[in-house]
Amino acid sequence: MIFAAGLGTRLRPLTDNMPKALVPVHGEPLLHHVLTRLAGAGFDDIVINIHHFADMIEEYLRTSGWPDKVRISISDERDLLRDTGGGIRHAGPLLGDGNFLVHNVDIVSNLDLRAFYDAFPDGALAMLAVSRRETSRYLLFDDDMRLAGWTNTATGEVRSPYPDLDPASCKKYAFAGIHVLAHKALGLFGAEGFGEKFPVMDFYLKVADRYPVCGFVQDDLKIIDVGKPQSLAALEEEPFWKV
Repeated sequence: MIFAAGLGTRLRPLTDNMPKALVPVHGEPLLHHVLTRLAGAGFDDIVINIHHFADMIEEYLRTSGWPDKVRISISDERDLLRDTGGGIRHAGPLLGDGNFLVHNVDIVSNLDLRAFYDAFPDGALAMLAVSRRETSRYLLFDDDMRLAGWTNTATGEVRSPYPDLDPASCKKYAFAGIHVLAHKALGLFGAEGFGEKFPVMDFYLKVADRYPVCGFVQDDLKIIDVGKPQSLAALEEEPFWKV
């Protein structure tokens, strides 16, 4: 699943007239680059959610000439922008009955997507691609790389299902915006009290003490979150994600 529904507010004024998914990099939309990498890694059944300038994304997909071997389905959120967790839940009927990978459209990286997907541990609920990049917000993992919480180092805020968690005892990594979920997660959203609209990280942080949510680190990972025009400029200079 590719998240392509967002408003792209950090990329304004570019996104005043187009969806973030169609912002061009190296002559092609961000969506093109994510689809190309997914298809190159063997993913041939792809769901894309849409909301902001939804018609433009549908038109792009109709005219871009994607090969027949790649099946693309649309999860339509024109009626309500559901955030990440709600977006996954809404797309549930399109996501099959096995594990599925979720990829933000504004994340470009050299992550080995097939190796990442294949590394999903038996019995896990989810596996998150994480990196060692500098930020103020970190996911907290125990020695076995199981999610234990989240912290904002600038404010000291800590969120965790473990009341006495000490962030100093945890490994700190930044979320890379790419994750794999087990199919059973779809049934847990409602059971855990989540409705139509919610961030998926809220779900992970609520259930991580009962269901394994694991972290995955690729040692040579390079990643850019295309949240600002400066990030686009960096991508133009170094197309490290191309395969």
